[in-house]
Formats: sequence, C-alpha cells, structure tokens
Amino acid sequence: MDFIPQLLDFILHVDKHLALFIQNYGLWVYALLFLVIFVETGVVIMPFLPGDSLLFVVGAMCGAGLMHYGASVALLLAAAILGNQSNYTIGHTLGPKVFAWQDSRLFNKKAFDQAHAFYEKYGGITIVAARFMPFLRTFAPFVAGVAQMTRTRFLLFDVLGGTLWVVGIVSVGYFFGNIPWVKLHLDKIIWALILVPGLLILAGAWRSRSKDRKHKASA
Repeated sequence: MDFIPQLLDFILHVDKHLALFIQNYGLWVYALLFLVIFVETGVVIMPFLPGDSLLFVVGAMCGAGLMHYGASVALLLAAAILGNQSNYTIGHTLGPKVFAWQDSRLFNKKAFDQAHAFYEKYGGITIVAARFMPFLRTFAPFVAGVAQMTRTRFLLFDVLGGTLWVVGIVSVGYFFGNIPWVKLHLDKIIWALILVPGLLILAGAWRSRSKDRKHKASA
C-alpha cells in the first residue's frame, strides 16, 4: 500500500525528484526519462505514469540549463514512438490469441469488424488526440493493434502524434516553466494536466451515451 502514496508524491513533485536524480546520477537521467515514457506508452498495464507533467518539467529544466533541449526532445520522442509501436504490436499479436477468434465465446466477429473499420477510418485522429489524454494514450495503440489497424497507417499517426506531444509540451515547459508564478503553482498545474483531459473524456463519453439513448428512443 506504500506504493500508491509514493507514486502520487512522485507525480505531484516530479520536478524535485528529477532535480535530485540529476544531482546524484547526472546523465543517467536521460535513460530514466526514456524508460518512463517508453513504459507509459508501451506497456498497457502502466497507464498511471506522469507523461504530461514529466515532459513539462523536462522542458523547464532544459530552460534552466540543467538538461539539453535537443537531446531531451530527440530521446523522449524516440521513447514515445517506440512505446506506441510496442503497445500496438502487443495488441496486434496477443489480441486474436486472447479472443481465440471464432472458437471463443469472447470473440464477437461483428464487434471486431466494427472496431477495425473505425480504426481504419478514424484511428488516425484517435491516435494523435490520445497522446494528450492520460490513460487513453496507453490504451489507444493497444486497441489499434487488437483492431488490426494497418501498421503503416498506425506508424504515420504515431509519429505525428508523438511529435506534437513531445515537442509541444517540452517546448511549453522550456519557455514558461521557469516563470516564478508557474514554479510556485506547479503542483496545481500538474493536477490540471491530469484532471482536465480526464474530465473532457468523461464529458465526451456522457454526451455520446446521451446521443445513443436519444437515437434509440426515437427509433
């Protein structure tokens, strides 16, 4: 049970933990950052790692001269893209085996065909948008793999979404992370990075469900 408070403390005070790690281990911080981003995006059971806040803090540290901006962006972008590719591969490889295809009661051919069609038509924007949504960015590539989204199409939007996510948030941290007001309220900013996307997801799901109910009622 001690793991949860420690994880929450790391997420909310990632700036202090990262600064301490740099002080103690120097360049090994780049390996740590690569691992965190890769695991968050590449292992479907690890959706709770602090992706957005970590990128922001890394940008702030680059702006303060504690880390190299170009090296950080390149490394984190590689981790984000490779992580999604790993997650997609897991879903693409294990999904059919888990469902055992037509021989399993868990497999619904119609639902699978619908998911595949959705990801072929709308999967691109889903993969890009999910980058900015905690939890969703971990599950979206896995689901894309299970739905058998075309690998080349997935790769295209994986690179696009990863670039917008990493370069965008690191750059925001680089230019604004060392402003005194931002540093003073960093914990609140981190909470906002976690909660606001989650609330948007819930609002979207509620609106979609409401539309479905109205459609069924009018049918």
